[in-house]
Amino acid sequence: SLPPTYTDKHTSLEGDADLQFLLNGGELIKIRSTSWKKNRFFKLQEDCKTMWHESRKIFKKNQTFSIDDIDSVRMGRQSEGLNKHTDTSVEEQCFSIIFKARKKNLDLMAPSREEAKRWVSGLNKIINNLHNLSRQQKSEHWIINCMRKADKNEDNKMTLKELKHFLRQINIEVDDTYAADIFKRCDKSNSGSLEGSEIKHFYDLLTHREEIDVIYGKYAETEGQMSTRDLLNFLLNEQREQASFEDALKLIEKYEMDGTAKEKKHMTKDGFLMFLVQEEGSIFNPAHKHVYQDMSQPLNHYYISSSHNTYLMEDQLKGPSSTEAYIKVLMKSCRCVELDCWDGANGEPVIYHGYTLTSKVLFRDVIKAIKDFAFKTSDYPVILSLENHCSVDQQKLMAHHLISMLGDALVTKPLGNTMPTNFPSPEELKGKFLIKGKRLNKLDAVFTNSNTIEEDTVSEEDEAADCKENGQKKSKIKLAKELSDIVIYCKSVHFNGFEHAKDNQAFYEMSSFKESKAFNLAETSATAFMHHNMDKLSRIYPAGSRTDSSNYNPVPMWNVGCQIVALNFQTPSKEMYLNQGRFLPNGFCGYILKPEFQRSLSSQFDPNTLTRGPWLKRKIFHVMVISAQQLPKINKDKQKSIVDPLVRETHHINNNGFNPMWNQTFQFNIQVPELALVQFVVEDYDSTSQNDLIGQYCLPLTSVQNGYRHVPLLTKRGDVICSAGLFVHLMLLDAQ
Repeated sequence: SLPPTYTDKHTSLEGDADLQFLLNGGELIKIRSTSWKKNRFFKLQEDCKTMWHESRKIFKKNQTFSIDDIDSVRMGRQSEGLNKHTDTSVEEQCFSIIFKARKKNLDLMAPSREEAKRWVSGLNKIINNLHNLSRQQKSEHWIINCMRKADKNEDNKMTLKELKHFLRQINIEVDDTYAADIFKRCDKSNSGSLEGSEIKHFYDLLTHREEIDVIYGKYAETEGQMSTRDLLNFLLNEQREQASFEDALKLIEKYEMDGTAKEKKHMTKDGFLMFLVQEEGSIFNPAHKHVYQDMSQPLNHYYISSSHNTYLMEDQLKGPSSTEAYIKVLMKSCRCVELDCWDGANGEPVIYHGYTLTSKVLFRDVIKAIKDFAFKTSDYPVILSLENHCSVDQQKLMAHHLISMLGDALVTKPLGNTMPTNFPSPEELKGKFLIKGKRLNKLDAVFTNSNTIEEDTVSEEDEAADCKENGQKKSKIKLAKELSDIVIYCKSVHFNGFEHAKDNQAFYEMSSFKESKAFNLAETSATAFMHHNMDKLSRIYPAGSRTDSSNYNPVPMWNVGCQIVALNFQTPSKEMYLNQGRFLPNGFCGYILKPEFQRSLSSQFDPNTLTRGPWLKRKIFHVMVISAQQLPKINKDKQKSIVDPLVRETHHINNNGFNPMWNQTFQFNIQVPELALVQFVVEDYDSTSQNDLIGQYCLPLTSVQNGYRHVPLLTKRGDVICSAGLFVHLMLLDAQ
């Protein structure tokens, strides 16, 4: 028979009542609009990895989606669709399935509160269990599933034709002679089909990793296995600067599955591979998965994950605005979101991209979504960057919504009882919201009882002015006192040069720079820009000409210490990959402590000249790209479409996305390790057009682990590609 399925192996949910509930399935109401609400039967399939639901479409009677494609499951009316198309009375019967990538949410209503809770609980259990599977287990499961799909007549046997179909499914194209040779080697019974132990033999041949054999063979010097001492030698020679006998013993206890070997305190090749594909064998330092940096420094001492035009799902000419866009970026630990506020109907302010065809969303709905999701993945403060185009009356309503809905979480006065001289820390601001916008007076008015101005005119935000047609002057707007008073640590002011800012700008007064201005300053006045950012915040935003919501390179901005480097999160791009990599460590909390030389007043660091200083730590980064495993197909609709993969800088390999091997070495000179990012980009080679992205992974050099490492791969939208990855050898050494 074929190898065991996910449910056979996944004993942690065996007998679970919620799992059985999903397997039995049930009727749910699918909701698309106020008038489109249809009964549909949903159930979990036996593989425990696929959801099936009926469809009334003529050509799609049965539809399925993978549990792997689910980003999250939300209980209640916590999607834009359910909020808009259902009544508050059914709050506890509703739930939403949120998908990765751009697939639309699935909004559902159960017959009762209890059934809704069981659907949500069951789905979350399945999602968490799949997430907790090791990469090795996911790999095995994926291969086994493909085997089952290739077994067209479901007789638990595999013919030569089915074997060739299976190989194409897992992204390998082989000629008929090679396929026939593999088949013959496994068909010990000469029956013309593989079954039982023959399929197991084929599976072992297929998943055999030659590169692991070589490494294991080099260190396994005890009865053909790795003793505890052999494993320690491997750790000290290849993986770590320090390791003890006890460390090696713990790894054997944790990963060795063979009882006899475990008794001898040995590690078999299977146990060794299991260890290498786990957290300890990852390129990313597991100590950086949690908040490990000092979070008690002033707020401006951190890079802050920041979004531009947060409300947009697509481009900024005609794309939709949505509360869902805010939820998505907040769940990615974005800590600064933008709200473009305009007068709306019925006295209610709205958010959209002014003077365009983008749709509108109510300001109050956005604030509710922000409140509900701001601190799901990070406890650290969220900055609401207001671009205010509203009349005074609607500004007053904005202030009312912010104060009434955010409550004590909204910072409405400085921390402490005296006028501050610098920013509070992210730690002090945990769970808090800061408003960035215009203010009518100085902050010390809070303490001097001079805060009496009811309303006055102020110049509009720099970004609003920059988005106007050429030649139009920057205009004035009337600012309501109620809105002005809740701008505490992030008062927007126009930038008039570094010298002027040094003498006239308070620490809480911050400027926004369009990308062209910021890049020019970073090139011509890098050290001055960095010193400006030592006691003030700077926000950088994309040029208004980027109507397709494309992005600029954030790295030069981080290199001069800019904190709020706002990008279009809605647009998959190489710039967003860098942003995701920058904020990957420190618990993915949205705050990264800047290097000491970007915080010290005596520093003269200039990224353009790299003169001598404590920042200059020359290193040589040795990278060997060894192999890849189970790369996904780019064109899934074409069964015969096989990728020709390359890792940026390597040669490409024809027709093998399953287990390509390169064994190519590269060397990179590093000048300032604390600012360096490392990115692996895997592409499908095309001789006639631009290569397609297969997957990528980015992280700071300071979070890279030396030695033999597995590298996970992410989709263009930043989701992990299950079971796919690279195998590399890395070594960061001091330059001679």
